[in-house]
Amino acid sequence: MSETIEQKCLSKGVKLTDQRRVIAQVMSESTDHPDVDELYNRVSKIDSKISIATVYRTVKLFEESGILAKHEFKGSKARYEELNEGHHDHLIDIKTGEIIEFVDEEIESLQKKVAEKHGYTLVDHKLELYGVKKK
Repeated sequence: MSETIEQKCLSKGVKLTDQRRVIAQVMSESTDHPDVDELYNRVSKIDSKISIATVYRTVKLFEESGILAKHEFKGSKARYEELNEGHHDHLIDIKTGEIIEFVDEEIESLQKKVAEKHGYTLVDHKLELYGVKKK
C-alpha cells in the first residue's frame, strides 16, 4: 500500500496543522489533477475556515518538499498530483481538460534510443500528448 500525503509529510518532517491535514487528505483522495481553485472548493466543503491563500501556501510547501508534482499543461492553470515513485506520461483532452495517465514501454524504449543516437544517456523526461476524443 502506498503512503498517503499525510504520511509523506510526517516522514519528511513537514509540520501538519489541522488545515494542512485536510488539504493533504483531499489531495490523497483526488483521482484527478486538481488546480488550486478546485482543491480549495473541495477542502472548503470540509472546513470553511480554510482560505484560498492557505491552499496556495500548502500546495507550494508540499511541492517544495517533494510530496506533490506541479504540472503546467499547455493552456491551463497549474495542476497538481501526488509525487509517486512510478513514472507515467499524460494525455490531455484539449476540449474537456481530462487528463489520462499512461505508461507505454515502446515510447520509453524509443526515447532512450533517441538519446543514445545523439550520444546521451537519458536521465529524465516528461511527455505530454494533447488531443481531442474521436467521435
